[in-house]
Amino acid sequence: MRSLLLTPGKRLGSVAEIVDWFGALQAQDMASGLWSLGVRLPGSTRGDIDAALERREAIRTWPMRGTVHLIPGADAHWMLELMGVRALAGAAKRRELLGLSEQVADKAVEVLGAALQGGKRMTRAECLAALIDGGVEVSGQLGYHLLWYASQQGVTCIAPHLGKEQTFVLLDEWVPEPNRPSRDEALALIAHRYFRSHGPATRQDLARWTGLTLTDCKKAIALAGDKLTTVSVEGAEMYVDPEVLEPGPKALDDWAALPGFDEYMLGYKDRAMMLDEGHLAAVVPGGNGIFQSTLVEKGRVVATWKRTLTKKAVAVEIFPLVPLKPVARKRAEAALEPYACFVELPLKITWS
Repeated sequence: MRSLLLTPGKRLGSVAEIVDWFGALQAQDMASGLWSLGVRLPGSTRGDIDAALERREAIRTWPMRGTVHLIPGADAHWMLELMGVRALAGAAKRRELLGLSEQVADKAVEVLGAALQGGKRMTRAECLAALIDGGVEVSGQLGYHLLWYASQQGVTCIAPHLGKEQTFVLLDEWVPEPNRPSRDEALALIAHRYFRSHGPATRQDLARWTGLTLTDCKKAIALAGDKLTTVSVEGAEMYVDPEVLEPGPKALDDWAALPGFDEYMLGYKDRAMMLDEGHLAAVVPGGNGIFQSTLVEKGRVVATWKRTLTKKAVAVEIFPLVPLKPVARKRAEAALEPYACFVELPLKITWS
């Protein structure tokens, strides 16, 4: 069922439709975030995704768990107010470790707000320079924390890269017409989007993904009403959108090459549906939260892969987690061809 994360119950034809379907796609690593979109838009290139982001079909910010996600721009305000506020609650402790006062942090937000006023778009380096000019210290981890803090407050958001540089804009200017649901409406909406795209999953999974309390998650599921139904999976009660239980479009392929940090692997406490427990250490080495890119066959992770981009080719090394016969290896290699087309480079594969 979680193959719906790869092949939703309906074909999605744009970046805007994908982020709306999912609610949010983790994207702290930009290259992974771009391919998470590209793999779900067959035939697309990185240039196509970049153009969609320039059209503001999605934005990047820290809507939940203090982690960067791609989300519908119009939903950024309510997502920050509903879920991002929980990350802010822990900011005081982080400021104490950094030796940063709340007054200085708030001053940094004011400085960035003034610097970006009038539709300006500034690189990360330019933002840090503006903070320095405004009398705010940015050494060590201070600069990153202050950029996070301004976005977490709903003042700024991350705009598309200029070359290899991250850029920032004012959220209110980038998204002039935000959605403003009530808190109850927002709870129902995030629960529906999560279980529609990630289900079947548990209430605990929803809490893990959103960062909301279990009490809020229980309320969110109740508020979603008949947009969700329960199913039993190995004796555990899970939730899913009943519409996705109906036969949907046939999968384009039994195989998929996914980036690290893809939603297919994230947002669950128990990943037994997608991955053998003995293989988890290979997908998340050291349990440090850094997810490797994966090759998936019929919903199961069977290998990891690493890529190196040069001007002439994309070199991919495949690390099998299970024995793969020659036919399966050919299918695995074929699954990587769309990625090569995405980055518009010839593909060179080696096996380890």
